[in-house]
Amino acid sequence: MPTSPETRPAPARPRRRVPLRLVAAGVGAALLVPAGIQLAGWLPDDPFGQDVVDRSTTPLLLALQDLHEYHAASGTFQVVVDREVDTRYVPSVISGERTELLATGTADAFVDFAALDAGAVTLSEDGTSATIELPAPRLDEVRIDPDESRVLDRDRGLVERIGDAVGDDPVDDSALYALAEDRLAAAAAESDLRERAETNTRDMLTGLAGALGVDDVEVRFAEPADDAR
Repeated sequence: MPTSPETRPAPARPRRRVPLRLVAAGVGAALLVPAGIQLAGWLPDDPFGQDVVDRSTTPLLLALQDLHEYHAASGTFQVVVDREVDTRYVPSVISGERTELLATGTADAFVDFAALDAGAVTLSEDGTSATIELPAPRLDEVRIDPDESRVLDRDRGLVERIGDAVGDDPVDDSALYALAEDRLAAAAAESDLRERAETNTRDMLTGLAGALGVDDVEVRFAEPADDAR
């Protein structure tokens, strides 16, 4: 008996085949994901950063010296040095130089304990009073601070500027700084640094002696020499 079109079974749909290359890609991705996670955990935060290697040598002690000076006061001084160098019979526009330097430096007043002997300290029989004989305070050399010192103005003649352009020697300001040191040292000598050093040294020794049970302390300073700095 022939089947009617209504009862004829529907034809089966053809099964799609997944291309082999897609399967391989999926398997590869599945394998790479955990490997990528593991690799990301192994790599540093900045894989292309720069590493600094310090191969410097260990510092060596070249000299060791005991200090026998008590630096009791320090002063900071400042001066503007205006120095001009002229060429005779030649206008300054052609040849010459004028430089203004602002120099800031410090100087210490110290008491030298190196030459003291046992006779410098006289202690009473009961040990409650003492007399200490000390040399006069002296001034140390002036130390110019390079961070606080600078050339304010420099005016040079045509000859000097041409020499700078064609020459290899840089501008030498050593004479200018030497002059500034002399001016600062003179200012320190005229200040009350020595008097402050006497007061601070006396207070230091009095406090030290008081801690040792000596209540009455007299500190005497020698007269400063004429050429003492």
